[in-house]
This record gives sequence, structure tokens and C-alpha cells, in this order.
Amino acid sequence: MKAKSILSIEDQIVQAKGNVVSDMDGEKVMLNITKGKYYNLGSVGGDIWELLQSPTTIGQVVMKLHEQYDVTEEQCERHVIQFIEKLLKEDLIILNSKEV
Repeated sequence: MKAKSILSIEDQIVQAKGNVVSDMDGEKVMLNITKGKYYNLGSVGGDIWELLQSPTTIGQVVMKLHEQYDVTEEQCERHVIQFIEKLLKEDLIILNSKEV
């Protein structure tokens, strides 16, 4: 069984600096200048990346993608959170957790 995510739809995220992104045949590819590492974000990942240009919540990302793609809200939320977790692991985004 997979562990539950520590992320919340209320968490705010934004792109980290130091990445160069380009379109290649409808997909976003990125070079992290600090690590010298390339990433293929894909088309949906590229859409998520675009939404993270300015600080936004995970819930706002889910809402916008749910409107754009033919998936249930639950599927969308699960996939977005999984993708965000990968971006966090690679230090490609900054997470500002909700303060109580």
C-alpha cells in the first residue's frame, strides 16, 4: 500500500529559480542549471509547470486541470499531487505549507 501524501490541496507552490524550459513537439523539457539535469515534463506536466509561474495552491492547479481534461476531480488531484511530489523531490518547486 502506498503511503499517504503529506501535501494538502491548500499548500502553496511556485517554480524554483534556475530552470530553463522549452517546448519540444508539444511537450515541455527543462534543464536545471544548478544540477545540470534534464527533465521531460510531458504535456500535462508542462501545463502544471505553467500554472506554477506565480504562487498558487495545489487546489487551484487541480481545479484548472479538471476543467481542461476529461478526468474525475479525485483522479486529477491524485495525479497532480504525485507530480508535485516528484518536483519537490528534485527541488524544482518551492512549497509553502498552510500556516495554522
